[in-house]
Amino acid sequence: MAADNSVTPAQWLAKQIETDDSDMLRSMVKTMAEALMSAQADTLCGAPYGERSGERTNSRNGYRQREWDTRAGTVELAIPKLRSGSYFPDWLLERRRRAEQALISVVATSYLLGVSTRRVDKLVEQLGIKHISKSQVSQMAKVLDEQVEAFRTRALDAGPYTFVWLDALTQKVREGGRIINVHCLVATGVNADGRREILGLEVTTGEDGAGWLAFLRGLVARGLSGVQLVISDCHRGLVSAIGATLAGASWQRCRTHYLRNLLTCVAKSAQPFVATLVRTIFDQPDAASVRAQHAWVLDALEAKHPAAAEHLDAAREDLLAFAAFPREIWTQIWSNNPQERLNKEIRRRTDVVGIFPDRAAIIRLVGAVLAEQSDEWVEARRYMGLDVLTKARLRVISGDTPTPSPLPQTLTA
Repeated sequence: MAADNSVTPAQWLAKQIETDDSDMLRSMVKTMAEALMSAQADTLCGAPYGERSGERTNSRNGYRQREWDTRAGTVELAIPKLRSGSYFPDWLLERRRRAEQALISVVATSYLLGVSTRRVDKLVEQLGIKHISKSQVSQMAKVLDEQVEAFRTRALDAGPYTFVWLDALTQKVREGGRIINVHCLVATGVNADGRREILGLEVTTGEDGAGWLAFLRGLVARGLSGVQLVISDCHRGLVSAIGATLAGASWQRCRTHYLRNLLTCVAKSAQPFVATLVRTIFDQPDAASVRAQHAWVLDALEAKHPAAAEHLDAAREDLLAFAAFPREIWTQIWSNNPQERLNKEIRRRTDVVGIFPDRAAIIRLVGAVLAEQSDEWVEARRYMGLDVLTKARLRVISGDTPTPSPLPQTLTA
């Protein structure tokens, strides 16, 4: 619905007061915003709406609808269109959430660098932008980069971080005139208050030991401490990087990813049986029963599936590391599923872009998504109870109990 330019804001406000409109605040926001856009469009045209003038340089060409989220609710605005060129209010872009601003910035940067596709053009139109200037892109990117950099380099002072999840996502980027794959390393943890927190983000060329080692050293330098367990897939070089940077932390191999690897050792017809058998290991009520069931499953597989039995036996300690912690949190720490759900949200945004123009664009968009997610976790309920975290940090490690001295103790005045 087009804006009514024949009624002034003052006349409209008086009319609303007389009719006692129940949604007057949102209507006021809509009317004032459309009046502002109309005035800006008149300035670009060189003459007011509907007025004949020799100074006119352009004219109106209808409206396009756009929803605007405000504290008064969602307002549907009618944005003026011009016959020559385009008009879009800068302040409407600035009101967007960080992730959406980052998405616009990445898409616009791609467009300006000549790597746009038909899909990118359609996306820009859906965002309500026909054209966007280089200065707008630069200003938006500057603000976002400052926010993301502050988020990525902040001090990790909410520890100890008892549990840490690590994972990597592959993204495509243009470098040196060709398209290559890079890896986004993401770390999340549970802080001393029992809430999940995004710990870090880094983009590396290879998902190898050197990349993980540099990433974890950066987290430790920023204050990561008190880690008892690291949960991840079996990434190359990750285990050795954990041992080199997080002294005293054990590694839990994700049970979901491990089961997929294990099933490659048996025939397809036997995979449902083997999968059901292995899952019984995780259905036990205590740590002793978990290890006993693991031994029983090994014996059951040894006769018909020796390769699977050998594979399962070699992964014993890494797969059963969760059993050393309280039973209440086993479902949260025996797999990388919490991190996978976060990865889905990241991919939902990055899939729109497809191929990034540079690595800075990846960090801008993924960092903005992670910053928003971290803000939501701060306001959500605790991921783990404080009593359970206390129990997890006070585990008794065999061999650490001091032996009593055989010599009698004497007191001196």
